Amino acid sequence: MARRLYGTKPDLSVGSSPDTDLTRLGQHIRDIIVATGPISVSKYMQLALTSPIGGYYTRGQVFGSSGDFITSPEISQMYGELLAIWFVLHWEQTGRPSRTSFVELGPGRGTLMSDMLRASRKFPEFFATIQTVHMVERSPELRKVQHDVLGCEWEKTERVEDAPVDTPKRSVGRGLRVEWHDSVEQVQMDSAPFVVAHEFFDALPVHKFERGAKDAWHEILIDVAEPKAPTVLTPKYMGSLQPAPTTAQFKYVRTRSNSASAAMLMRDPRVVAQFEQGDKVEVAPEGARIMAWLAELISEHGGLGLVIDYGQDWTQGDTFRGIRKHKFADPLSCPGSMDLTADVDFSYLRFVARDLAQCHGPIEQGTFLHALGIQARLQQLLNSTKDRKVQQNLVDCYKRLTDPQSMGRVYKVMAVLPKSSTCMPVPFAPPTKDELNKIKVEKIVK
Repeated sequence: MARRLYGTKPDLSVGSSPDTDLTRLGQHIRDIIVATGPISVSKYMQLALTSPIGGYYTRGQVFGSSGDFITSPEISQMYGELLAIWFVLHWEQTGRPSRTSFVELGPGRGTLMSDMLRASRKFPEFFATIQTVHMVERSPELRKVQHDVLGCEWEKTERVEDAPVDTPKRSVGRGLRVEWHDSVEQVQMDSAPFVVAHEFFDALPVHKFERGAKDAWHEILIDVAEPKAPTVLTPKYMGSLQPAPTTAQFKYVRTRSNSASAAMLMRDPRVVAQFEQGDKVEVAPEGARIMAWLAELISEHGGLGLVIDYGQDWTQGDTFRGIRKHKFADPLSCPGSMDLTADVDFSYLRFVARDLAQCHGPIEQGTFLHALGIQARLQQLLNSTKDRKVQQNLVDCYKRLTDPQSMGRVYKVMAVLPKSSTCMPVPFAPPTKDELNKIKVEKIVK
C-alpha cells in the first residue's frame, strides 16, 4: 500500500465523543485549546508530529512493514540506485563540478541515502567529489537509526550537547562526513548541493480554509469535542480501503469571519479569483518557505534537486488524513499515534520557486523510473539469483513502484535546477508559459 491515500471532506458540522483516553500529547493539545481557544490544523499537525511530548516522529520506528507506512526506498534498492544515476547523469551534463554534497530532507530511516551512496560508488570520479552528506532530521530516534544505516562509527560521532537522549550531530560513515540538522537553515553549503526531498513536503503542516460569502475566507480550526456530542465517522476515502468508525477527542470548527491566517495566506488575487463560495483550500506556508530556500540554494551553488511526493499538480481542498498500521485513521483521534499528511500541491511549489530556480515537472513516478532504466536494473537483479521467491519479490516490488494502480501514478517527481541552467533534465519536457506562471486548481469539494 502506498503511504499517501486520497481523502474527501470531513464532516465539519458535528463533534465526536472523547470515549478514548487522551494520550499525554492529546492532553497537552487539549490544555492549549482550553486555555487559548481552537487551534489551526497547521498547529495541530505540528504538535502531533514533532512535539517532544510524544510527537509521532519522535518515536523512531514508524517506517516499514512493522511501522505505519512503507515508502518507496523501503520497497526496493532499485529506487535509491536510480536516483543516484539521475544525479550522476546531470553532474556530467552540468560540467562535472569538483565539489558536491548530498542533502536529504526528511531522510526517514536513511535507506534512500544509503542506497544512493552505494550506487554512487560505482562512479568513482563522481563519488570523489562528495564532500558531505547533510541529513535534515529533528527526531533524535530517527537520527540514531540513520547513523547506523549509513555505517557511521559512534567513536567518531559528535553528539548534540545537552540533548535528553544520545543524538548524533556529526560523524563519519563509510569514509564520508555526515552532518545532521534540525532545520534547512542550519545547512551550510560550500559545494554544489544535490538535494532530494522524498515524502517530505506532504508531512508539513497545512492551513485549511473555506471560501465564504462576499469574498470572505473562513479558516477551519480544531477544537475540543464536547463530551456528549455525536461520534464522527472517519471520512470515506477513495481507494480499496475503507476506514472503520472511530471516536475522536477533537472536532473541526469554522471561524465566523476572516482569520489573520486567511488574510495573510489567501491575499494573492491570482489565487483567490479561482475559487467560488464553498470551495475549500489547503495551504502549506512552511512548504512554501522551504521550497524557496531549496530553489535559492540550488541556484546560488549550482546544484540539482528532486522533489518526490504524493500529490497533484493543482490545489486541493480536503486531503488531510491519518495513517496508522497501514490503514486509514481519524486524524483527530489519539494525536501522536499516527502519521498525519496532506497531498502536495506541486503547482504551488513551482509558483513559489518561479523567480528563484527552474522547476521541471512533475511527472509520474512510473514514467520517471522507466526512463531511468528500472526494467534493465530489474533484469540484472533477476539474473543474479535463481531463488524463485526472491525473483518474484523483485518483480512485485517493481510493479508496486511503477504500476499506475499502485505508486506509479499517484507519486510525482519534480526536478529543480539553477535559474541560469541551460540543461533539460531527463526525462522532463520544457514547461509551458502557463505552467510557469499559474497555480492550477481542481475543485474537489463544493
